[in-house]
Amino acid sequence: MVNWNKFWAVVVSVWENGFYGIDIGRVTVAVFIFLGFLIIRRLFSRIIVHRISLFIQKTSSSMDDKALEVLTKPVSFIPVVLGVYFATDYLNLSGSLEIFTDRLVRSLIAFVIFWGLVKLVQPLSVLLRGLEKVFTTPMVEWLIKAVNIAFIFIGGATILEIWGIKIGPIIAGLGLFGVAVALGAQDLFKNLISGILVIGEKRFHPGDWIKVDGVVEGTVESIGFRSTVVRRFDKAPVYVPNSKLSDNSAINFSAMTHRRIY
Repeated sequence: MVNWNKFWAVVVSVWENGFYGIDIGRVTVAVFIFLGFLIIRRLFSRIIVHRISLFIQKTSSSMDDKALEVLTKPVSFIPVVLGVYFATDYLNLSGSLEIFTDRLVRSLIAFVIFWGLVKLVQPLSVLLRGLEKVFTTPMVEWLIKAVNIAFIFIGGATILEIWGIKIGPIIAGLGLFGVAVALGAQDLFKNLISGILVIGEKRFHPGDWIKVDGVVEGTVESIGFRSTVVRRFDKAPVYVPNSKLSDNSAINFSAMTHRRIY
């Protein structure tokens, strides 16, 4: 009988201090809390999206419809964040575990916010399209990509700051690393600058028929950071480095004021 009492005492001890000194019962309840939020995740997103869709149906703009469509996934991730928060809050942690879970919840919140902002860039790019009256279409597309990259960078920096990682020294280190990379990637930066010059000088636009002697002749499809895609008349795409389009004479047949017809 004494042995059974000792065994039961061991069981109780394991139950009360089984996981980092936390009662296994509380851990079990916390797991069920998290699983409960995962179960209602899809239902939660449907209710929120449905309520918002009822509101935006009253508007005549299609931009808010597109914004709601891209925000569906970030919204559906909110119950996961809530599940982590309420599950860890129920555990009533202390010390380093409390600090860890607090940073984890804050990181998930920042992740959802910037995920939503990155998703919103494409629908809201309609507003930036108004700049096409001043800038060219490729320049506006580059601006949209730059805004997207900026949100990703700021989001990553925010999460790093939450975990106590200072972003300043990292940027300084990347600066030194960038100098070393620049020495070995001169062609990449040359093509990037050449692409900016091509767009800034408005030499040609997507859809123009161009000819660069000894390089390519065809229709411009897109102007990228490093290269430009030109579709030849035999329908074969040619990826031309921007430096070749910037350094050589390019004939833009689409910009002709008069055409001779035989």
